Amino acid sequence: VIEFDDGSGSVLRIQPLRTHRDEAIYECTATNSVGEINTSAKLTVLDEDQIPHGFPTIDMGPQLKVVERTRTATMLCAASGNPDPEIYWFKDFLPVDINSSNGRLKQLRSGALQIENSEESDQGKYECVAVNSAGTRYSAPANLYVRVRRVPPRFSIPPTNHEVMPGGSVNLTCVAVGAPMPYVKWMTGELELTREEEMPIGRNVLELTNIRQSANYTCVAISSLGMIETTAQIIVKALPKPPTSLIVTETTATSVTLTWDSGNPEPVSYYVIQYRAKLSDNGFQEVDGVATTRYSIGGLSPFSEYEFRVMAVNNVGRGPPSGIVNTRTSEQAPSSPPLHVQARMLSSSTMLVQWEPPEEPNGQIRGYRIYYSSLHDAPLSAWQKHNTDDSQLTTISGLTTDITYSLRVLAFTSVGDGPPSDVLQIKTQQGVPGAPPRKVEVDAVNSTALRVTWKPPLSVKQHGQIRGYQLVYSRLENGEPHGQPVIVDVSLPEAQ
Repeated sequence: VIEFDDGSGSVLRIQPLRTHRDEAIYECTATNSVGEINTSAKLTVLDEDQIPHGFPTIDMGPQLKVVERTRTATMLCAASGNPDPEIYWFKDFLPVDINSSNGRLKQLRSGALQIENSEESDQGKYECVAVNSAGTRYSAPANLYVRVRRVPPRFSIPPTNHEVMPGGSVNLTCVAVGAPMPYVKWMTGELELTREEEMPIGRNVLELTNIRQSANYTCVAISSLGMIETTAQIIVKALPKPPTSLIVTETTATSVTLTWDSGNPEPVSYYVIQYRAKLSDNGFQEVDGVATTRYSIGGLSPFSEYEFRVMAVNNVGRGPPSGIVNTRTSEQAPSSPPLHVQARMLSSSTMLVQWEPPEEPNGQIRGYRIYYSSLHDAPLSAWQKHNTDDSQLTTISGLTTDITYSLRVLAFTSVGDGPPSDVLQIKTQQGVPGAPPRKVEVDAVNSTALRVTWKPPLSVKQHGQIRGYQLVYSRLENGEPHGQPVIVDVSLPEAQ
């Protein structure tokens, strides 16, 4: 494969041809950063006894020629065939582009190649090719030598600087001319890259692969008239530097706004933001493809500490991260009720209520509010309220005995109230009756018996279910009780 000097293409040369070995379909692929394109051609190789009628014949091929520099040289070629073949020229196995020579190269009607004002670069091996519909035939090659005065070496094509990706490849081409033609070698620092016995004349291509670090490569041209050198720089593109000045400019309960400086003199493709809850065992979450140096991240948990860092990305890859910044999101009202609400009676009118904090406090719990009511269907706003601090238990006194209360607890932050817990029902204990029996009357039944009748206390004063009564009596002497009183327990239903 012979490449064009400017890298615009190449020639696949097969020499010598073999009938069965080389007959095939050949495909050429051109690739760049946008994509690739393919084209193919079939090569048919014929033995001499298979050549069809009309196949091109080279009647007169080019001959060795020496020409003085700046003089005109003519390389002869004549061919025949049916139909008449077209004649093309190759120099050093590459096609001769007549049109790019500014009129200095001409192809005559006879097929000959005329080179006016010959230059050192015209020196080389020439072939003419005859082509018609029957086939293609190459002439024998012939060298053209351009004779020049003794000239010290100079670079006609010096190597150029390149930027490459890490692990990339590049070919450095160095061409030097002179009279005599110089030898050309490559060096990097003091290290010789071309062995002395393999040093080519005039042109040396250094193939570099898997490049990992930047370096300078020196092309040296040597002849009997002197030595010259020129250096090409290979720069390996680096990953971007970490962004700088990362700060938090705004926070809400569920979002944070960040700003930063690029930290890179060269443009970057985009940024990646990484964040996670502080002290979390989980890895960072990522926001990819951020095109600006300001960005708001939503979906965060209220009143939570987060760590943030930013990385720049270029066409080489992702650079190291910036320093970490920490911030806490704002408070919000709790979004869940207190957990495991429990209640028990300490006495007939005093209740102990306990709970655990909500799963989603969304801030610092400032306190709890206990709603309670014996009217179960009343709206919550009509229930009695009992506020407490951020402790997880409280007592409620002054309750009515022997009734069922509905109970709900909510937590609140400085922002507002959270949802109340599910209804918990608890019944107060029975208490000591709060009033004596009513309408107590005594009648004499006979000389040894009295009948005592009464009414129970009012229901609101009973403080529970009346189980029975105690009847206390004693004998009076001179209007004063005499002796120990007698106590009689009277149980229901005989009471009253």
